[in-house]
Amino acid sequence: MRRLLFGVLASLFAGGQLMAQAHVGQYEQADIAYGSTLYATYCVVCHGESGDLFPGVNLRSGVFRHAASDRDLRGILLDGIPGTTMVAGAYEDAELVALIAYLRNMDTEIGGVALGDATSGQALFAGKGDCGSCHRVAGQGPRFAPDLSDIGAIRSASVLSRALEDPHGSTLPMNRAVRVVTAEGTVINGRRLNEDTYSVQLIAEDERLLSLDKRDLREYTILTAWDLPSYDDVFSEEEVTDLLAYLRSLKGMN
Repeated sequence: MRRLLFGVLASLFAGGQLMAQAHVGQYEQADIAYGSTLYATYCVVCHGESGDLFPGVNLRSGVFRHAASDRDLRGILLDGIPGTTMVAGAYEDAELVALIAYLRNMDTEIGGVALGDATSGQALFAGKGDCGSCHRVAGQGPRFAPDLSDIGAIRSASVLSRALEDPHGSTLPMNRAVRVVTAEGTVINGRRLNEDTYSVQLIAEDERLLSLDKRDLREYTILTAWDLPSYDDVFSEEEVTDLLAYLRSLKGMN
């Protein structure tokens, strides 16, 4: 199991003079969202949701003492810094890209989004938005779409706001829809749960959990577009703030 990123910014700030950061290229929204999930898993215990829990460190500042570029950040995430609480992490390339994208955008991911009334938002979730027809919360609802029971712990308000406006652009790569054709010609549409070189695990439209050997498939396609509703024109501005407040209140089991 990967270790928590203890003191990630403490190690980046330790010693030397602050240097301006080189933001190379654009960061994909899906990477930022995925990085938010990884941050909540590995970093939030030490640094807090706002990135300022560790004494003398503010992850939202955008300047790092020992990381003048994304390449420097990647090296520190992978190798850690000897003699500090920043340990090495066994991250895959996609995870490194996502973590760096999120760290580079924490200042915009936190704050700047108004939250309304969570109780009203819950009513909108169940009623006008009909969100429960696809998503599961606290053990209630279907399993085909991602479970939202802890979405408030792993997604910031700004990420959730964009997901309501543009669900396609905010979908994590591992949650994308897939189309499978078996050797016998059976077509299976579903949502990808896990994948490696030789197999893919998915949940089908009828909510069956399937593990398939890729060698036995005639066709395997990751879909770039599928039937995801946009709520950009469904809710008023006030209703959006209420719905966001409800989603942010979903922190999983206590």
